Amino acid sequence: MNLVFRSLICTFAGEKCKELVFMDWLLSLFTSTDSVAHILFLYAAVISVGIGLGRLKLRGISLGVTFVLFVGIVAGHFGFTGTMSVLNFVQDLGLILFVYCIGLQVGPGFFESLKAGGIRMNLLAIGVIVLNIICCIALFYIVFYDGGMSTKDNSTNLAMMVGVLCGAVTNTPGLGAATEACSQVFGNGAPAIASGYACAYPLGVLGVMLAMLIIRYLCRISLRREQEQIEHEQAANPHAVPHRMTLKVVNPSLSGKTILQIRQFLGRDFVCSRILQSGHVSIPNRDTVIHPDDKLYITCAEDDAEAIGAFIGPEEHVEWNEQDVPFASKEILVTQPRMNGKTFGSLHFSSVYGVNVTRIRRGGLNLFADRQLRMQVGDKLVVVGPEDAVDRVAAMMGNSVKSLDIPNLAAIFVGILVGIVFGALPIALPGVPTPVRLGLAGGPLIVAILVGRFGYKAHLVAYTTTSANLMLREVGLALFLASVGIKAGATFAETILTDNGLTYVWCGFLITFIPVLVMGLVARLRYRLNYFTLVGLLAGSTTNAPSLAFVNQSADNDAASVGYSTVYPLTMFLRILTAQLIILFLCAV
Repeated sequence: MNLVFRSLICTFAGEKCKELVFMDWLLSLFTSTDSVAHILFLYAAVISVGIGLGRLKLRGISLGVTFVLFVGIVAGHFGFTGTMSVLNFVQDLGLILFVYCIGLQVGPGFFESLKAGGIRMNLLAIGVIVLNIICCIALFYIVFYDGGMSTKDNSTNLAMMVGVLCGAVTNTPGLGAATEACSQVFGNGAPAIASGYACAYPLGVLGVMLAMLIIRYLCRISLRREQEQIEHEQAANPHAVPHRMTLKVVNPSLSGKTILQIRQFLGRDFVCSRILQSGHVSIPNRDTVIHPDDKLYITCAEDDAEAIGAFIGPEEHVEWNEQDVPFASKEILVTQPRMNGKTFGSLHFSSVYGVNVTRIRRGGLNLFADRQLRMQVGDKLVVVGPEDAVDRVAAMMGNSVKSLDIPNLAAIFVGILVGIVFGALPIALPGVPTPVRLGLAGGPLIVAILVGRFGYKAHLVAYTTTSANLMLREVGLALFLASVGIKAGATFAETILTDNGLTYVWCGFLITFIPVLVMGLVARLRYRLNYFTLVGLLAGSTTNAPSLAFVNQSADNDAASVGYSTVYPLTMFLRILTAQLIILFLCAV
């Protein structure tokens, strides 16, 4: 192909082009696979064209950055490639950046998703994952296994089916983990499992959507009734969002009692940020004594507002800004690393600093300032108190927007370093001929999840802005997909046309469709899960973002997104880990 391309350039530029240094450089740029300029040009072209095509939508659905894989396959098919060592390095670098940023993103919510509210949904998602694996292995034995083949040939076919599995559930990190595991098991003769991934991916997207529609038809689900159910549940069980009110003390039993004693009597937490006593406004603390007719400005969880009001007294309107003490209410940004991980109760804002923290804004959500809630760098605190006291708290918290704009590269690369070492540790398991390693995907992923959740205990600030995390993650994914596509392109056409390409397509569809349909019916018929929550769960259990977008087009609520985010952290972790373990356990030769 390179010779043909060189001939075309020479013909276009004239016979004397060989004598021109400029044309030699241009020919080298397009044809010299060991040239740095050629490698950079190739990656830039594949990624830019892939991202451009990925933005095209069909009925509101697009493949996004995944299209880079298909453009890389085309480039590799026509002979545009590079040296294998460079391709492998870029592929591994992209994979590490991608999975590490995913770990940082899902880490804070990973363990929260396993608590009581999400246990059932995560168990259903695990059911989908287990059925996916069972279908994959069963289809391998039904379609591809041949007792007359060598053990290595059967292992190669199973590895290709793992690539199909990753494509069927649209899980690119799983493909990366399986590819890295193939390198451990097969060495230089590792199969191009990205071909199986590419074959299964398109119907993997459509299979989930088809299963959702069939579940809706079989269960005779009305979207209007499901929407009304969600609205009713939200009205009956409001989230623990901050609620602010001014209460007049009329309960005679509270006379002479402190705010701490009132909290203990109620058994509910609240923050009293201002108190009006005898015409004078002050900032109360836990030891402030309450008297009849005092007026308290209280912030509490919305669920607790009615009970607190019934216990203390009725609501009244007070113009707090017109009282005799100049108070300030400011948003303070936590940027001081030493504040990371501290509980709000341990800082004694009211008794030591004379201010009250009424609520916290974190990741787009308003949270009640519970005493046990741990502070994170990047939180925005709403602080009320005398202006000079608020300024002192702001200085203590950092409150520097500029410092958050500077990426915390130390935490990222320390985490990657530890993750690589952790992934390289050999783990001997009984019955497995070679030691198991988590590799360049599993090691950094697990470490990133732990850093994202517990990094404050080691004084590691894992905070990155959403845009910075997304940028680094997408760059890593694009580099990985381009590398995999370029490497697989040389044999992709042969796989599709002469090998088992069409078989991979329908096998991938079954791997997608059967588990989603079965577990979807179980979730609906056995547990009566709301349809919008159910389809979010199914999209999250297959890490299928396009199907979530498909559902959100017809929904007037965020139940699908909540279901998706509830199961996504654990699902992503298990998809990456299981894809790798299937290769290491069953394909070792």
